[in-house]
Amino acid sequence: MTITVLPIFDTDFRPEAGLAKIMNDRLSRAAAELRDRHLKDLEQVGRRDDDLVVYLSYNSKFTVRWRVVNDVPPEVEAHVAEVCGALGYIAWKIAGLNVFKGNGM
Repeated sequence: MTITVLPIFDTDFRPEAGLAKIMNDRLSRAAAELRDRHLKDLEQVGRRDDDLVVYLSYNSKFTVRWRVVNDVPPEVEAHVAEVCGALGYIAWKIAGLNVFKGNGM
């Protein structure tokens, strides 16, 4: 399985420039660490052409939030939820994100 973790820098709020740079750097590091260390074991799950795509961003209280944005088996999504929860990240619940999960199309 190919694992992609994307930091999403566009948030609902606009921090000042200095804080935005620090936050963006932190989010980029968190995404790389999540992909390279914490979700590495998922590379052995499924077929080689399967994908896992996770978005990371901040909420308005500067907490890192996560969301799986593609169709994956429930056990894979549960593993991501467990790992992200252990890291202190919260589930990202939003209706307006372009997420194509099980919509029957």
